[in-house]
Amino acid sequence: MKRILVPVDFSEYSIEALKVAAQIARKNNFKIILLHLLELPHQSSDAFGNVNSIPEIVFFKNKAIEKLEVLMDSPFLQGIEVLESIEFKKVDEGVVDASIKNDVDLIVMGSHGTSGFNELLVGSNTEKIVRYSEIPVLVIKKGVKEFKASNFVFASDFLKETRKPFRKMLEFAKLFDSKLFLVTICTPSSFKTTSATEKNMNDFIAHFDIENYSTHIYNDTNIENGIINFAKSVNADLIGMCTHGRTGLAHFYNGSISEDLINHAIKPVITFKI
Repeated sequence: MKRILVPVDFSEYSIEALKVAAQIARKNNFKIILLHLLELPHQSSDAFGNVNSIPEIVFFKNKAIEKLEVLMDSPFLQGIEVLESIEFKKVDEGVVDASIKNDVDLIVMGSHGTSGFNELLVGSNTEKIVRYSEIPVLVIKKGVKEFKASNFVFASDFLKETRKPFRKMLEFAKLFDSKLFLVTICTPSSFKTTSATEKNMNDFIAHFDIENYSTHIYNDTNIENGIINFAKSVNADLIGMCTHGRTGLAHFYNGSISEDLINHAIKPVITFKI
């Protein structure tokens, strides 16, 4: 892991995410790429072809440059190599494109979370990025002043398809010398016997050279509640899981546990794409 991408809109949520990224970068001698996305209020397919829009584009870009320069002088970034980038794109598209273009290893984002009717209608840019990104995404909630991953809960069904993201998770855990709590959540709608679940987890783990871990089976009403409640029970610093990145009707009907989790969990959440 060498480069961290941090999308910033200069809100308190994105600044707190940047502070966490700085802690990770300083500890491991990584670079940070600061990305600001500009979506003009009346941006349309021909906006850039309209001569009247040019002054507005220049104005917004210059303001963004000023704010980025001030941000880059922040004491918590001193001694860290920081690059800056400004793009005229939608946030979700811009972040995913920038992560590929800059060959980044981790995206760190802030999120205030949403719930209820607002969540159904609007969603969040963070949700979309978690859904589409091939790069691990670390979501930071307000109030995380000192980032730790000493107790790292990783929830999974531990099927063969999760081996690749599991390796990425192990790389991240190694950076923080994390104790891993590997957990499978059993619910009334996805019940498996303890013996079958234990065998599945043990067979999966046998493919990896892994230390400082424990395995757990946790029962709850649904998977999201199970992950959150288990994380509380072991005083977790960080929650990790895989995401399928479903879109369209499959996403509408089935939902995404990882996206619900980033909205409702208080702890930081990191997702790894299958």
